[in-house]
Amino acid sequence: MGLNQNCIGKVYPTTTFRVSEGAITEYASACNEDNPAFLDVSRAGGISAPPLFGAVATYPAVLQVASDPELGVDLVRLLHSEQDMEYLAPIRPDDVISTVARIMRIEVMAHGETLAVELRASNQDRVEVQRIVFTAFIRARNKARARSAVSREKREARKALAVEALRAEQAATVVQQLDFDQAVRYAKASGDNNPIHLSQESAKAAGLPGVIVHGLCTMAFASKAVIDAVCGRDPLRLKRLYARFARPVFPGQTLTTTLWPGARDRSRRTYFYETANPQGQGVIRDGVAEVQME
Repeated sequence: MGLNQNCIGKVYPTTTFRVSEGAITEYASACNEDNPAFLDVSRAGGISAPPLFGAVATYPAVLQVASDPELGVDLVRLLHSEQDMEYLAPIRPDDVISTVARIMRIEVMAHGETLAVELRASNQDRVEVQRIVFTAFIRARNKARARSAVSREKREARKALAVEALRAEQAATVVQQLDFDQAVRYAKASGDNNPIHLSQESAKAAGLPGVIVHGLCTMAFASKAVIDAVCGRDPLRLKRLYARFARPVFPGQTLTTTLWPGARDRSRRTYFYETANPQGQGVIRDGVAEVQME
């Protein structure tokens, strides 16, 4: 049996997450951040959370969907394939983040199914802070390996954008080093303790060569590359970040993120990016970042 198509449009009860100063700084440190906007609690105006912290605050809502017996998700076969995050207002210490999850779509693919969940997160003042689309691919039972969850139409559209971007000059290239304990630290800070990130035996049982780094941790490194390279290190200028997770990342690897400039208007500039492993293979592909103009 596959996912229950009758659940498309289903809205789940609101979940809440209380943000602490310690949770923000721990998460930033787990992603090797050095930006004082996330770490220097003595700075004027205080700190704000890194962009990917929104995934932590909305994680209870994702778990609620994934564990819904009516929907019928097989967690063993689930792969996080895409993440699209729109940043509307900063998340700060003492915020209480309320999240409402809605199933946007379920699509049957050649080697499984995709599940897209919209997450709308607001603070205690009812100010919407983030809109997130979490997309997972549920591998078919009779397939050892799965192809990307991106539909053909979406893939072709993004390929056209990428070709356009590659014709332009590179905006920046950022090289980053993952630590050998990166997955352990990220699991602790994020609350995502999936054993494939912590146990060699569990990772190998899942068909992986070894422990892999969380996709959202890799995306956090990409967000740092974008903020440092084209946002003047001001995280509040980052307004949207999209990633398609194309390949596993392993602790201790070196990641290289390359950005290309895209369209711009009076208020925003779009950048396309790709993050690659030491072999030059894309681990994040079709990346899109929208940056507020100075």
